Amino acid sequence: MKRVLLTGIDGFIGHHVAEGILKNTDWKLVGMSKIDSASTLHRLTDIELWSREFAGRVDFIYHDLRAPINPYIANRIGPVTGILHLAASTHVDRSIECPMEFVQDNVVGTCNLLDYARTLDGLQFVNYFSTDEVFGPAAPGVAYKEWDRYMSSNPYAATKAGGEELAYSYYNTYGLPVFITHTMNVFGERQHPEKFFPKTINAALHGSKLFIHSDSSRTKAGSRFYVHARNVAAALLFLVDQFDKGKTIIGDKFNIVGEQEVDNLTLALAIAKVVGKPLKYDLVDFHSSRPGHDLRYALDGAKLKAMGFEYPKTFEQSLTKTVEWYLQHQDWLLADFSQSQFVNEAKAFAGKRK
Repeated sequence: MKRVLLTGIDGFIGHHVAEGILKNTDWKLVGMSKIDSASTLHRLTDIELWSREFAGRVDFIYHDLRAPINPYIANRIGPVTGILHLAASTHVDRSIECPMEFVQDNVVGTCNLLDYARTLDGLQFVNYFSTDEVFGPAAPGVAYKEWDRYMSSNPYAATKAGGEELAYSYYNTYGLPVFITHTMNVFGERQHPEKFFPKTINAALHGSKLFIHSDSSRTKAGSRFYVHARNVAAALLFLVDQFDKGKTIIGDKFNIVGEQEVDNLTLALAIAKVVGKPLKYDLVDFHSSRPGHDLRYALDGAKLKAMGFEYPKTFEQSLTKTVEWYLQHQDWLLADFSQSQFVNEAKAFAGKRK
């Protein structure tokens, strides 16, 4: 049985990965978080079957990876056979305002984790969870492959690229069993209200205006390959399963890409249609006023597809299911992820696990 350390377990993508693991494997999890403005343990306790079946399979460690993993924390973590490193600061706007915060979280934090990982015996894999943004903007018709050059447009992207290169250097220098994944724009349940899906749902519900990223002419909206967090979790589990079957994934990179490209205006109107209300919107040239925002990202997902991976749900199914879930759980559209509240929550949670 695997026992896996999942950093960022209470983050948006992290908790979906945890749910996928708990539902589809017999693994035990060690979840690590520093508890910040983008995380909340309510994501975990809100999962169906959490209290009845899942809680006993998860140990929670409260630790800020900007500090090294000391012997006390290492002892609390215990033996692990794999690491999924999803903990990161991810918001582009905040990275532009506070780049050093992102260097500390995404570069220093990753280095501290890697230094800890290379002391472990029996470690089978370390996944560094990266982003499409390391490649920079994609011209029409271009989709970046896993090993294409990087050209980060903002500090967030640069720090993710830095962490990724550190991870790969530990593979080359120390033989750490690293594999890397790039993921595009992820959506799903329990996302921070500042993100596009919940923000659009809120705008449609309350009749407020939504501002949509566009080109300088304000006629062409930005586009992405959106992918549901549940499909991301399925892709990660698929890759680990390939490893278990003797397939080579260590030292390689894999793109986890949504099934189809959609521009943000089309997406916003589709969301509003499921909400059942009209949408007020303006196309805004964010890039000219705020350098660092890119109009289009695109990754090539052929590699994972050729390995036999198929998404459990289509984009349309995932979109409808996600919007309907938010309409039934509107408290998540107004969530206040205040740090002090959830530091106390983490301490209470950890205390119950002793």
